[in-house]
Amino acid sequence: MLFNSLDFFIFLPVVFILYWFIFYKKVQVQNFFILIASYIFYGLWDWRFLFLILASTIVDFFVGQTLYTSDSDKERKIWLWISVIFNISLLGFFKYYNFFIESWVDFFSVFGYELKSTWTLQIILPVGISFYTFQTMSYSLDIYYKRLTPTKNFIAFATFVSFFPQLVAGPIERASNLLSQISSKRVFNYIQCIEGLRLILWGLFKKVVIADSIAPIVDDIFLNYNDYSASTLILGVSLFSFQVYGDFSGYSDIAIGTAKLFGIELMSNFKFPTFSRNVAEYWQRWHVSLSTWFRHYVYIPLGGSRVNKLKSIRNIIIIFLVSGFWHGANWTFIVWGAIHAVLYIPVFLMGRNRIYMNTVVAENRWFPSLTEILQILLTFLLVTFSRVFFRSESITDAFGFLEQIYANFSYETYQHPLGYRMVDYFILLGLFVLYEFRIRRDERAPFKFKSRIVRFVAYTLVILGMLLFFDDNIDRSFIYFQF
Repeated sequence: MLFNSLDFFIFLPVVFILYWFIFYKKVQVQNFFILIASYIFYGLWDWRFLFLILASTIVDFFVGQTLYTSDSDKERKIWLWISVIFNISLLGFFKYYNFFIESWVDFFSVFGYELKSTWTLQIILPVGISFYTFQTMSYSLDIYYKRLTPTKNFIAFATFVSFFPQLVAGPIERASNLLSQISSKRVFNYIQCIEGLRLILWGLFKKVVIADSIAPIVDDIFLNYNDYSASTLILGVSLFSFQVYGDFSGYSDIAIGTAKLFGIELMSNFKFPTFSRNVAEYWQRWHVSLSTWFRHYVYIPLGGSRVNKLKSIRNIIIIFLVSGFWHGANWTFIVWGAIHAVLYIPVFLMGRNRIYMNTVVAENRWFPSLTEILQILLTFLLVTFSRVFFRSESITDAFGFLEQIYANFSYETYQHPLGYRMVDYFILLGLFVLYEFRIRRDERAPFKFKSRIVRFVAYTLVILGMLLFFDDNIDRSFIYFQF
């Protein structure tokens, strides 16, 4: 079930009404109801994969209990590895099995041995598997490191794993935040619900008006890159930066807003990364839940930046390569991760990787300085360049795309595949960036106007924009569902 579908707009009010008006008296009953609703939400994609979620839930629930009660360090390590191996095996088989087989065949072909890839399988990637496996693993890891006391309530834990607003594409929550809220009594809060509805509306705008309207242009340019000049290719990858941001941050806004309707506060997943002043700040603002997951469970256990410079650089490289591989079973994602490691290391060596952690650009000013504008533009260009690999179907296509920019470095006016005026898109994106800059201090308050009239006008414009740009003929699924 898609957030931007008619099914969801029927499903959500029904679940909301039953949750607050029928099953509101006991938190255990509320949790059981939201668990069933979450399984229905996910099962409408493919009910067979519910068994994977249930298996991961059962394993990590009992691993958590055993980790907490065991006094032996050896036993605790064994149980932790059971959790890690089980979840990584699920993820590895469904997401990476064919990748490893095909890479093995390609490796031998380099030496003249032609192997037949008879071991590849027709595997369907379960939606959300990269997200919920990481979420359940974090529970076991937190108990192992004695940061968390396990819950004895299986229903609460199962709800934590499968909570439908963030089940299929995050944010990747930690039990210390989400499970603690699920285990506590929730009281209906009108203000919280209004905030949630505003986030849902803004998320839908970013998905429908920004991401989906740009998608046909990006698809056309990347599919036919050999036919276009450098100016068009640069336009295509630049628009892809806006597309993937609108798509994924739009999903996150809808997820956070939907959770608010049920009295749950999810972590922020995007904090206006477009206005980052270096690559380090970008990764503090882009896909925050994944970045913090890797920092807490991979980077810090490896020694983080507490070790010498050489080992710290090693840790940075590992983090970005693993992050790239997490995104997909393709060498393009690994190269994308490697590029970001190369971009991040100079910032780290200059000691500028933590200078923007708690500030936004032009924090107490209307406009950024010239220096800040140049920093933002440079960061955007570097990140956008890396997305040639993120978007391309293969390494060959990615290098072909870049080679075409070099070989055909000329300007041409791009013609929209459906005949629309490109200037309208530039105006739209310009207004979108200006509005995002206006609200850059609070990613959870997209319609924070004192005047009710101004708010009404803003709601009206956003809704009209969605009605105008909605196109039922395009693929409306979210990009990160494939990860």
